Amino acid sequence: DRDTDKKRIEELLEENMVLEIAQKQSMNESAHLGWELEQLSKSTDLADTRKSFVFELNECASSRILKLEKDNQSLQNTIQELRDASLTSRESNLKFVELEKENQQLSKKIEKLQNQIEKEKQSNQDLETLSEELIKDKEQLQVVMETLKADKDRQIKDLKQENDHL
Repeated sequence: DRDTDKKRIEELLEENMVLEIAQKQSMNESAHLGWELEQLSKSTDLADTRKSFVFELNECASSRILKLEKDNQSLQNTIQELRDASLTSRESNLKFVELEKENQQLSKKIEKLQNQIEKEKQSNQDLETLSEELIKDKEQLQVVMETLKADKDRQIKDLKQENDHL
């Protein structure tokens, strides 16, 4: 039983390392996505690009959160299995404590990622609002330009008519 427990603990430790690596990659990707979002916000034609990027960013972040939550649940199940098996060896208890700490750390990281996603969603909403306002301003300027062009054309026509009469 102890050998089985040791193997299971080693497997869990490997799983935890894989989760940490995935989490670091997720955080790096999130930071990179934030940088890309900032770069996109500086460009002038944000409307379509930003909307697809926001959607992609939200999908990616949601997917990562779901994966981390699933991994967290798996760790919780493993911890419960270890409790149920009434492992009493000192080594098993130490591993159990380590796993619980790691589970708590993963929970905190998930919470941080969720907070970061909420901030990014708010930022994206702000950018979308700004983009919509810019589009409205552009449309208003086009209407003004068309009005001015129509007035100019009318004035030219009037001047030609006056010139023809003279």
